[in-house]
Amino acid sequence: MELVFATNNKHKLEEVKKILNNKFKILSLNDINCFEEIPETQKTIKGNASQKAHYIYDKYKKNCFADDTGLEIEALNGEPGVYSARYAGENCSFEDNVKKVLQKLEGIKNRKARFKTVISLIINNKEYLFEGIINGTVIDKKRGKSGFGYDPIFLPDGFNKTFAEMLPEEKNKISHRALATQKLINFLENIRQFRQ
Repeated sequence: MELVFATNNKHKLEEVKKILNNKFKILSLNDINCFEEIPETQKTIKGNASQKAHYIYDKYKKNCFADDTGLEIEALNGEPGVYSARYAGENCSFEDNVKKVLQKLEGIKNRKARFKTVISLIINNKEYLFEGIINGTVIDKKRGKSGFGYDPIFLPDGFNKTFAEMLPEEKNKISHRALATQKLINFLENIRQFRQ
């Protein structure tokens, strides 16, 4: 089965390909000659994932999936949430976003947070949704060189390493994206068995 992963984020593409481990053929947007920015104008993580998947399916008529991910911090009323990628403004860097979060949390004791991923899968014009959540805390300074985004300041519950201190294979067993992707894999494998 061939699926397009509707993302322009090469880190996400690599991470998901590793998690899927060649179980399904994943095409990038480049592979289908899609070079435009995909709209993300919804007010929720689920809404954005759905919007991106529908955009690709409607325009290119290919079975596809899209994800949207957000870091939700309890003391900041769920911010940055749906705005995680551009929290510090349009065209900001991962570094800018991390700085803004740390500044906003300065002096705040409650550092509880969670990463949430929602995947929208569209097959033959029917949509399926999968969610992955991991709870943790935001630490007060960056640790680690791996990963991307908020990984250097996110310490998952039950671990003494941030996502950025973990090897990709460690993170890919427990992360929000791994949990949502595992649900996607289980669903796709069920479909495949049903069709055989």
